[in-house]
Amino acid sequence: MIIMKHTCELRKGRRIKMADLSTEKIKEMAKMSIAALEDKKAEDIRIIDISGISVLADYFIIASGNNRNQIQTLCDAVEEKLGKAGHPVKQIEGYDNANWVLLDFKDIIVHIFDKENRLFYDLERIWCDGKTISPGDL
Repeated sequence: MIIMKHTCELRKGRRIKMADLSTEKIKEMAKMSIAALEDKKAEDIRIIDISGISVLADYFIIASGNNRNQIQTLCDAVEEKLGKAGHPVKQIEGYDNANWVLLDFKDIIVHIFDKENRLFYDLERIWCDGKTISPGDL
């Protein structure tokens, strides 16, 4: 049995149903993102399952890069891999500065940091109510 996930958007304080994606499809998106990050040598990749605590997304994927060029390359790789699979990015923030880049695919959000900003913003601590999982648990 496939469980359907309702992706919603808030408008004027009410939730509007946007699309149905299966839980397995969302997990596959997360796996593809992780593979793209690993291919380009991202460091300290973490996955946080926030599906039970937030309507923002099901998963945060957090990774680090060593410099601006690598961070932008990581972003490009994730965007390309998911885009080719039919999952275009909805929003990108921070690409030009590349100290914290957010790629929003609705059901997954990929955060790519430089090391200094990763320590400063510490999303793992902020989202500690979510469940940290390994790629094998997807």
